[in-house]
Amino acid sequence: MTALRKLGRIGPDVFPLGLGCMGMSDFYGAHDDAESIRTIHHAIERGVNLLDTADIYGPHTNEELLGRALAGGRRDKVVLATKFGMVRDPANPAARGVNGRPEYVRAACDASLKRLGLDVIDLYYLHRVDPTVPIEETVGAMAGLVQAGKVRWIGLSEAGVDTIERAHAVHPLTALQTEYSLWTRDVDENGIFATCERLGIGFVPYSPLGRGFLTGAIRTPDDFDADDYRKTNPRFIGENFARNLTLVDKVRELADALGCTPAQLALAWVLARGEHVVPIPGTRRIANLDDNLGALDVQLGAQDLADIEAVFPAGAAAGTRYAAAVMGMLSR
Repeated sequence: MTALRKLGRIGPDVFPLGLGCMGMSDFYGAHDDAESIRTIHHAIERGVNLLDTADIYGPHTNEELLGRALAGGRRDKVVLATKFGMVRDPANPAARGVNGRPEYVRAACDASLKRLGLDVIDLYYLHRVDPTVPIEETVGAMAGLVQAGKVRWIGLSEAGVDTIERAHAVHPLTALQTEYSLWTRDVDENGIFATCERLGIGFVPYSPLGRGFLTGAIRTPDDFDADDYRKTNPRFIGENFARNLTLVDKVRELADALGCTPAQLALAWVLARGEHVVPIPGTRRIANLDDNLGALDVQLGAQDLADIEAVFPAGAAAGTRYAAAVMGMLSR
């Protein structure tokens, strides 16, 4: 039986791998709600109990999808995490805003509860930090949601060290969510990972498979649908794509030697970073989910980790992880 991991000092016990649900509704091209719901149900049957969504995904339709998927007695089997704070402009879907005002915190929570069909959200994240609102005010409002019984635990996403410490002093944070994988290791260098360890905050990496690139399944930009956002992501464009593909091919060679898939090796590497780490790889398909879960059977020794580091060291990926405008919203 797979041992659970604890999110934060006072948080829930969760399966070592969660399920990111964003791509079931947005950003990665065509989707099929029926297929996605079957995948969610299969994940729960396999023991996965941390499901991750956000109000911006769709927008709103991903929360509604999760609400339908959890109907019929499955609600009590999961820790449901959603996020608020990022705002999309209906007139310009590519534009992003941030809102951390206390009144917006409360309104966003009520709206998410309605879409999800829930009485309480298990884990509620601030999706991005609003630089115009003191974090103490935003987190104070989130703490109010806990006191009101609408939220069980709270967290931040893509926050910097000072913000994490200030927020944690207002109300204990259960988790910090940020991008983390073989090709995105900012948190190892800027003190965020160490801060979470020190404060007893769970660390939830999103995109632990590099938005699918580290699986080795993506061989050309032509593999993406026309509306797939990765077609405009710096790491998937031009020379960057070619350079990153070379890195992935080296990962495949290591995975072959270990008798696992590239996805399993990449996830095993993230899982090996600590017992407080719970990655949330996303997929719409049962076959991919089962492949990801195979990472739990991959044990990386010291030599394996050294071999991985030798072919894919920190900073090796070509290109920033987001376009410039979005990069400015990180680690505030």
